[in-house]
Amino acid sequence: MANPRILGVIPARLASTRLPRKVLRELAGQPLLHWVYRAALACPQFDQVVIATDSPEVEALCRERGWPSLLTSPDLPSGTDRLNAVSQSVDADIYVNVQGDEPLLQPGHIDAILAPFVLEHVDVSTLKVLCRQEDIDNPNAVKVITASDGRALYFSRATIPFDRDGAGTAQIWKHLGLYAYRKAALQRFASLPVGILEQTERLEQLRLLEHGLALYVAEAPCDTIGVDTEEDLQRVAEILRGMV
Repeated sequence: MANPRILGVIPARLASTRLPRKVLRELAGQPLLHWVYRAALACPQFDQVVIATDSPEVEALCRERGWPSLLTSPDLPSGTDRLNAVSQSVDADIYVNVQGDEPLLQPGHIDAILAPFVLEHVDVSTLKVLCRQEDIDNPNAVKVITASDGRALYFSRATIPFDRDGAGTAQIWKHLGLYAYRKAALQRFASLPVGILEQTERLEQLRLLEHGLALYVAEAPCDTIGVDTEEDLQRVAEILRGMV
């Protein structure tokens, strides 16, 4: 695809279960969403960046700051469903789900997630990094196993693969929750029913695997810190204070 139009979408759901209202929580004097939007704008691969929210309060913040936004239904079950809602109004060839809790996003992450699309059969991609020792048993750090060609075999909050013999040689990969979709694949995702695995693990990407759709996983140049807990909030705030 020559010069595809690439849209960055930041799903900004207010009612987060693990850290309520996190997109509006203050970090280094600004709401979390400010830092995520700023990081996305710094990625030259994006032709446009849009915030997709289910909250009039978040939409009001976007209007106040001049950030492009769309108000989507609060009944949508996942960030990717919110991405699909944006695709009904804003046309693009590839839609990148920039999670609303990833303020340390870098252009290198977008380079990596777009790289698989040089192959015509790739419709969906995401990212992985080697898991740090302290995250191996952390259920908030999602693990991924891939086939030799990069296709995802499974994602889990459990530690996979299980090192049965305790040899210490297993490579454990952490999933970074950014996704890129061709438009048709995004619409296909939204048409699929939520399956048992997605419900059980609370991982939206398992919807694709349950229905036999390929999801390719590229290695990211570095880790990020997704803000899921109060501890994450404080770690990221310290990093951002050093950047401003």
